[in-house]
Amino acid sequence: MRDDNHLVNTPEGHAHGSYERRDIGIAGVLYFLAALVIAGVFVHFIVTGLYRYLDSRYETEQPPVSPLVKRQPQDTRHIPPQYNGDYDKYLKENFPAPQLEVNERTELNDERLREESTLNTYDYVDKNAGTIHIPIDRAMDLLVQRGLPVRSQSPSSENAPQQSKAQPQTKKGTKQ
Repeated sequence: MRDDNHLVNTPEGHAHGSYERRDIGIAGVLYFLAALVIAGVFVHFIVTGLYRYLDSRYETEQPPVSPLVKRQPQDTRHIPPQYNGDYDKYLKENFPAPQLEVNERTELNDERLREESTLNTYDYVDKNAGTIHIPIDRAMDLLVQRGLPVRSQSPSSENAPQQSKAQPQTKKGTKQ
């Protein structure tokens, strides 16, 4: 039995232990890579042509624009140069409200910052009336110091019995 995985003998009689020389040739690898590149280019042109066809078909089958729309942008996929990449300004000027969210994470972070600012800063609510809002921590401290407001009792409620009318008193062993 012959084991082909042993070292290959060279003409000088020395053993080489580098790699198996009979597995694959470099020409096969290069032909495969060249065929892969050619197939990739071919697929690129097919997909590009397909998208151009679908885009032109989409443009021709669009329903007519409503006469209520005042300004209809021709191509909404690209921001016109007069906006200098300001997408928010472009949306506000060209699309009616309500609009879709542009960047949910940024808008949520901005909302959280506004809430934090409202809860943790001093600011005027109405400057003419002298009404201000204070940070929530300060408001809680003032509430602990001053206590909760208590309603004064009217004279008729002082004479009333302590028992509520909604819950009748029950005695043990009697049926009601």
